[in-house]
Amino acid sequence: MLKLILINTNIDSGVFIMKSGSPLYRQIANQMKEEITKETWLKGEAIPTEAKLSKTYGVSRVTIRQAIKLLVQEGLLYKIQGSGTYVSDNKFEHNIYSLKGFTEEMHALNKPTRNKVLTFSLTKPDARIQQILGLEDGEEVFFVRRQRYVEETPLVVEDTYLPVKLFPDLSYELMEGSKYEYIEKVKQMNIKESFQEVLPLMPDEEIRSLLHLKESIPIIKVQLFSTLTDETTFEYTDIYFKSDEYKFTIVANRQL
Repeated sequence: MLKLILINTNIDSGVFIMKSGSPLYRQIANQMKEEITKETWLKGEAIPTEAKLSKTYGVSRVTIRQAIKLLVQEGLLYKIQGSGTYVSDNKFEHNIYSLKGFTEEMHALNKPTRNKVLTFSLTKPDARIQQILGLEDGEEVFFVRRQRYVEETPLVVEDTYLPVKLFPDLSYELMEGSKYEYIEKVKQMNIKESFQEVLPLMPDEEIRSLLHLKESIPIIKVQLFSTLTDETTFEYTDIYFKSDEYKFTIVANRQL
């Protein structure tokens, strides 16, 4: 079996000389790691395009994609659809145009999660939430407050209102798991879209305590409601994000 033996690496000349015993894409990935370590590529900034990297390293774009994929899996890079690939800045990412729940976002990063249910009760919603959920007078909702952890760190506090008529079997135990998994796999409902409003604010003392904030710093609140494919609004949720651990990404397309 033929093996290529590498003697030297010369990025400036646009030639990458392969070492034996390691896949080429892994060697390219290691070179990219050096760019991050040396801070040639700065945290939070976009890396060069695939075409430019292909020319720099003297390899195919397929190899570049494999190397980038590996570094994304390792958490050193992250992708924003329609924008590019960026150097991770050790913050968790919430893309407001991606309809993924907290559990799905963290599992994609191979981060263990758990939910602590602080409140689980039946209540009548106020007029605003009643209107958003399209409820008749007197109809009740489940109100659930959850503290959501990654590696024993509380990152999110979530207040959710779910119509009882849609989820009569909802339980405390179910809300310790994934809400969207329950809706899609147990209830066999198809989620269509979510409408979100992002608000920076100073947390009250209760939210500050639940997020384990040592000082009063601004946080991010997301107000959202989500619909099924039949246009039924099935939830209203307020989410409080720990801003020093989170970043938000938005992809905007210019319509000409």
